[in-house]
Amino acid sequence: MSLSALLKLTRQKMLLTQEDFALLMKVSVATINRWENGHSKPNIQAMKNLKAICEKNNLPFDEIEKAWLEAN
Repeated sequence: MSLSALLKLTRQKMLLTQEDFALLMKVSVATINRWENGHSKPNIQAMKNLKAICEKNNLPFDEIEKAWLEAN
């Protein structure tokens, strides 16, 4: 699965809108939209934030991390 699809799926599993997810991730809604459409990818700080959010919500992070590393 692509990084963009994994990010969107993770957001949806938390039942969050892009707006709510942006607030949680401390980025703009436009940034979330670019990530989910594959136009850009999270930076290292965003990945750290996402890992903490995944751990807090008992969601898997390993596949996201793998896709992020492969996208580099």
